Amino acid sequence: MALRNTNTTYGAVAKTFHWLTALLILSAIPLGIIASNLAHGLEDPSATPDEATITLTATLFSLHKTIGVTVFLVALARIAWALGQPKPGLLNGDNAPEAWLAETVHWLLYGSLVAVPLSGWVHHAATTGFAPIWWPFGQSLPFVPKDPGLAELTGVLHYVLQWILLGAIGLHIAGALKHHVIDRDATLRRMLPGHAPAEPTAQQPNHALPFVTALAIWAMALGGASTLGWFSGKHAATDAPAALAEVESDWQVQEGTLALSVQQLGSAVTGQFADWTADITYDETPDSAGKHGAVEVTIATSSLSLGSVTDQAKGAGYLDTGTHPTAVFAADLIARDGGHVATGTLTIRDQSVPVEMPFKLNIENDTATASGSLSVDRRDFGIGADVKDEGSLGFAVEVSFELTATR
Repeated sequence: MALRNTNTTYGAVAKTFHWLTALLILSAIPLGIIASNLAHGLEDPSATPDEATITLTATLFSLHKTIGVTVFLVALARIAWALGQPKPGLLNGDNAPEAWLAETVHWLLYGSLVAVPLSGWVHHAATTGFAPIWWPFGQSLPFVPKDPGLAELTGVLHYVLQWILLGAIGLHIAGALKHHVIDRDATLRRMLPGHAPAEPTAQQPNHALPFVTALAIWAMALGGASTLGWFSGKHAATDAPAALAEVESDWQVQEGTLALSVQQLGSAVTGQFADWTADITYDETPDSAGKHGAVEVTIATSSLSLGSVTDQAKGAGYLDTGTHPTAVFAADLIARDGGHVATGTLTIRDQSVPVEMPFKLNIENDTATASGSLSVDRRDFGIGADVKDEGSLGFAVEVSFELTATR
């Protein structure tokens, strides 16, 4: 069998690309459906999923994503090869409606084989957490920032475009079977192993109209999603929890971030709390025990944003924000070894643990900037107690802050 196409049959390279793509797509689709169904259970705030379910879900998602990236690269190679090859003509090109439909489906297939995995890859690169793409592919893409808005947009694109791909695959399979079983021509046999040439009809469809039809289908699907408000995030909107009350403090925080990072499945997952208050007393002159003052930070646990695992992190097995809406860090500010340490307790859920946080402090006139970090073991607070494998979810959680406050 020749490697290259002719006007009457497909070559070995084109056939290999076709069946390899089919194998990858028909593997990725069920993996994605099963993983999504499992993930919906993990996102339920009232659920306490076992470690086996979490590991299975992550494994299936990783496999789905890795196959998806492979589909994207194979599709690019397939298109590049096809551009330099003659395309065997349709055997029923003189049947105008059927030929128009067949060409439209081919445009939808080629476009979707690029757009669906690419949108999924960008979605993965723009978000954090859960199910890394396996080697040799990386977790990030050039010019793609970690951005929740971009992740939301590309997630919706991936969801909408996948249905166009599924529809095109269904029509493509139905057409092949119709040619083979009803028309009894060589349309399907030309793509099977071996040499099965067949003479195309003299009349062939115009490529412009099917291409425009495919564009119209994509536009209608995306327009429908926009009309439903999917691209504005309305389908995922939830009622925001009540904000923490302002506190009176000797030093008033003007701006700042309270962030955390944990290793999940070998990758760092980072996030931050949007709502927290700090009651700070501080005097540049320490007392006889080296104490400069004290701080009490109250954190609204439901304000956590942690990428794609936000809902899981707020669930019953983790922060359990419904039962424990706040966490508290209360400490004395001590001078030590030429620097400063906040020494006190961190209370999360119903567990209080002694901690020490070294921090840097700079005061100019009545403005102070500070930053620091500490590492805690999530198991001390009963967080993710059912996940005992550190490879699935790291034990150490790094907590860090930066702030600017005025006297």
